[in-house]
Amino acid sequence: MTTIPYTPPPSTAPGPKPKPRTTPVATPATPRPTPEPVARPTPEPTPRATPLPVSTPRPILPSTPLPQQPNIVVRERGFAPPDEDSSPTPQPQSVWSRLFGSGGGTYNYLTSNVRRAIDRANVTRGRWRYIVVHNSGTRQGSAAAFDHYHRYVRRMQNGLAYHFVIGNGTSTKDGAVEIGNRWHQQKQGGHVHSDYLNNIAIGICLVGDFNHSTPRKGQLAALEELIEYLRRRVGRIQGQSAVVRAHREINPPQWPTDCPGDDFPYGWLHRKF
Repeated sequence: MTTIPYTPPPSTAPGPKPKPRTTPVATPATPRPTPEPVARPTPEPTPRATPLPVSTPRPILPSTPLPQQPNIVVRERGFAPPDEDSSPTPQPQSVWSRLFGSGGGTYNYLTSNVRRAIDRANVTRGRWRYIVVHNSGTRQGSAAAFDHYHRYVRRMQNGLAYHFVIGNGTSTKDGAVEIGNRWHQQKQGGHVHSDYLNNIAIGICLVGDFNHSTPRKGQLAALEELIEYLRRRVGRIQGQSAVVRAHREINPPQWPTDCPGDDFPYGWLHRKF
């Protein structure tokens, strides 16, 4: 007889449940912080050079270089001491140029350039009441020579004491009209011993010493044209044109002068003006 070994039946008792296999959940990656933009300094614009103001060119007037001889001395008489400006602020140009332009007649000595330069000045209407005639007290000279003397010898801040100079054929042509900076800039003159008169009187100098000679014919013709033109240019005051006087006829009594000289034709000046 064959013995069969006993095999116990499988146990039905519940055993430990197998642990479920968990699938690992992917942890989301922590986002990296976006770097803030680095503020870069805004480059400053390269500074540009400020252009210099452009000034209106003045007319080129006939002039003569300063005399080179060191022994030439310019002799003048009857001038005011170094001046202090008290000129009013120039007002805008009047309607003169539109009404008269640079003409108004036939001129033999008052060139178109000179007339345009006279017109360009910002004349305050009613300011100029007198026109005073002088002689330089020298046999020769020009606006440039007198300007040098007045500025560096007489120590006058504004240079040439006159507004206009009329040549006698030596340094400039006979009857040549030169305009000084005092007219261009409408500054008071320095030609009379009175600050009040200097501020209202235009000074015209004829080159020459008229204690020893008479003015040249071209000088007198140019003087006549210039005075007539200036009288129209500056206008009338209370219906009267600018009064024309020789220097010695208007200088204060405490400052006597013989300018423009004993041989100057005063009768001619009074008849004309």
